[in-house]
Amino acid sequence: MDFLRLLEAIRTPFLDTVFQFFTFFGEEMIFMVIALGFYWCLDKKTGYLLLYVSFLGNIINTFLKLIFIVPRPWVLDQNFTIVESARAEATGYSFPSGHTQNSAGMFLSIAWSRKELWLRIVCIALTLLVAFSRMYLGVHTPADVLVSLGVALLLVSVGYPLLNRAWDNGKWFLALIGVLLAVGTALILYIELVPMPANAIAEFSLSCNESGYKMVGAAVGFALVLWLERKYINFSVKAVWWAQLLKLVLGLGLVVAVQSLAKAPLLALFGGHNAGNAVRYCLMVLVGGALWPLTFKFFGKLGQKKEVAAA
Repeated sequence: MDFLRLLEAIRTPFLDTVFQFFTFFGEEMIFMVIALGFYWCLDKKTGYLLLYVSFLGNIINTFLKLIFIVPRPWVLDQNFTIVESARAEATGYSFPSGHTQNSAGMFLSIAWSRKELWLRIVCIALTLLVAFSRMYLGVHTPADVLVSLGVALLLVSVGYPLLNRAWDNGKWFLALIGVLLAVGTALILYIELVPMPANAIAEFSLSCNESGYKMVGAAVGFALVLWLERKYINFSVKAVWWAQLLKLVLGLGLVVAVQSLAKAPLLALFGGHNAGNAVRYCLMVLVGGALWPLTFKFFGKLGQKKEVAAA
């Protein structure tokens, strides 16, 4: 807490705004834009790595939160204040940091898989800035962000060479998916079978349970996408720039529509159980990973038609 108190003492409205901006790079919407942007428009292999590391990393992150049940800093010390604008997204337990996990998994995957030096520098800088922002805002301790950085780095450093092997040998894809689904299944069993400890904070535990079901649902969807896309779809990311932009905007709109519109009916269908959230996130990944790419031949032809007409 000493380091957090030091940061608390130097806060200003300007710095609050700056670090609230950087913390946004660890949120779900930014991940969706960047991960799907790579997967749909730039580099499918990097997109696969981003999605795999994110889903597995977030499942592990939720598992650790529920095992260690470390309260947030302002709960540990009620005299400690946080930047209030960060409170709404500071759900679940403190250890380890979910925002840091999201951003580190995403940006380190890009830095690891891409050769452009400027891009690597930007990605590493954003990873560190998001991690620092979580401490500056007062919602995480140094231990929280360091463990998340370590988990993300481990997953990227192991996942990237395995994904390269899997690209040419489908059996490695089965191994990668097997690990993802096994860890996800273990998390669901833990949530459902292990009683909430006496020192647990119900609000934080329920938030972690919801996040866990979402990520496991996304992981199941991702496993199906790998099979469907590689066996039946095998789309190309190539298109002219304006078709790429159109593809990205419309596709994101479709995924967000599923995320928003399917929530109430699926939760009602499952009687309010988080299984509804798991199905919802599974559908989101299936729509983004397999259904929307069925349109990519059309977007590719848009560019071709324009070039032929110009000639």
